[in-house]
Amino acid sequence: MAQRLSPVASRRIQSELNEWMRSPPEGCALESCEPMTTWIIIMQGPEGHGRFYADDVFRIKIDFGENYPLDPPDVVFMAPAPIHPHIYSNGHICLDILYSGHNGGWSPALTMSKVVLSLRSMLASATEKRKPPGDAEYCARVGNRSPKLSKWVFEDDKV
Repeated sequence: MAQRLSPVASRRIQSELNEWMRSPPEGCALESCEPMTTWIIIMQGPEGHGRFYADDVFRIKIDFGENYPLDPPDVVFMAPAPIHPHIYSNGHICLDILYSGHNGGWSPALTMSKVVLSLRSMLASATEKRKPPGDAEYCARVGNRSPKLSKWVFEDDKV
């Protein structure tokens, strides 16, 4: 059953979808947007010398809630998630712009194009290819529930 959206959310998602179709972010393609509340993005790993993910292709799932853009959507990497210090094996991403609240950096001014470009940039700036500390324990504890239900601490801006 499709998510019920507020009129504001519906207009905003449609506007972003139209903009995406006119000018998709570099290295990204929209695989699916049916229903409109769930987008599947195909993202090429960033290219260039020394890039850990240059030959990789990832899928990202974006689930918009009824209060988008006031509330951020759920954004997760689909399996297999990249091996990265800020991406858990279940696809949850430790990146402040994906969360609102106490220390989150979400802003209604952000678009999904800007979000996926931030994810590509995060991959491009990785200094090592490893899982986050406590990956197995975190994934066992939270499973596939919304990453917005986790208490994130954003302290590492180097990767």
